[in-house]
Amino acid sequence: MKKNRILIIVCIVVTLSILFLFIMYHVLFGQQNYIKEWKKYSNKPVLGNENTGTVFDPYVMKDLDGKYRMYVSWRKNKSIAVTTSEDGINWSELKEVLNRDKSTGWEDDINRATVIYKDDMYYMWYTGQTNNVSKIGYAVSKDGYSFEKIEQPVLVPEKEFENKSVMNPYVMYDEEEMIYKMWYAAGETYEPDVIAYATSKDGIHWTKYEKNPIFEKNKDYNSLDNYKVGACEVHKINNEYLMFYIGYTDINTARIFVAKSKDGINDWERYGRYPIIQPEHNMFDSEACYKPTVIWNKIDSKWMMWYNGRTGSDEFIGLATCDKYDFLK
Repeated sequence: MKKNRILIIVCIVVTLSILFLFIMYHVLFGQQNYIKEWKKYSNKPVLGNENTGTVFDPYVMKDLDGKYRMYVSWRKNKSIAVTTSEDGINWSELKEVLNRDKSTGWEDDINRATVIYKDDMYYMWYTGQTNNVSKIGYAVSKDGYSFEKIEQPVLVPEKEFENKSVMNPYVMYDEEEMIYKMWYAAGETYEPDVIAYATSKDGIHWTKYEKNPIFEKNKDYNSLDNYKVGACEVHKINNEYLMFYIGYTDINTARIFVAKSKDGINDWERYGRYPIIQPEHNMFDSEACYKPTVIWNKIDSKWMMWYNGRTGSDEFIGLATCDKYDFLK
């Protein structure tokens, strides 16, 4: 009788162990064919080292001369820097383009910028931070290297969901609607909680969407972005909006996910519960993958995504690519 009980207990333990392993495998490696469509360039960063210190939250654009231009947050200098590249892999030496100004009372630290080129000018929106409060500022430049700050700040935390922070602006100019559109992160300063939306006719005076936030953590408990969501980049493709965003499993673990929407505001459809880029053991991004910035390379017919990966307190910029334009189909 005793042997039967032991046998039953062993069977139960084995069954539960197999079930647990199956669930974990499904969560971590499910839909692996989709994840494999995005491939990391290498196990090393393409920008950042011991000399530069942490560089994070990149924004990449194609310049007039065909080169890639990256604006990046430079932690040790608490500034925004620029670097250029012929291939998106080998980058020039960092050059500061915007520095903090403690006299303003709201930008003891500046970071997390986005830039667009329009009407022969470069327009930058960036994050200023002081005493755990984040606001969004605005600067302009003729050459993309020397920026002048204008009417500061242009967006501040006001709503309850914004808490003390609006940050990580991503701005596009919609030629059809003739307005600037901004998606921004909001909530806590250390890591934001939600994504919100605002529009502007001049890039300076912004109207926040009345039903903000437009994107929140995944309500699926088994998803890997069920803790909070953060910085995003949005592309308008084939009459749809494609959002690449940070999804958090906990405060220290982040991955890159994707979602789409018909209007860029409502009814965002996630690609299941799985990321397209995630941390990898023994790599520079072994603990977290943050802030995607994405370009479709028409010449080589591939997506190129730069992001900051973290291990410990070090953050450097990595690269991933995808050869399928409509990779959600």
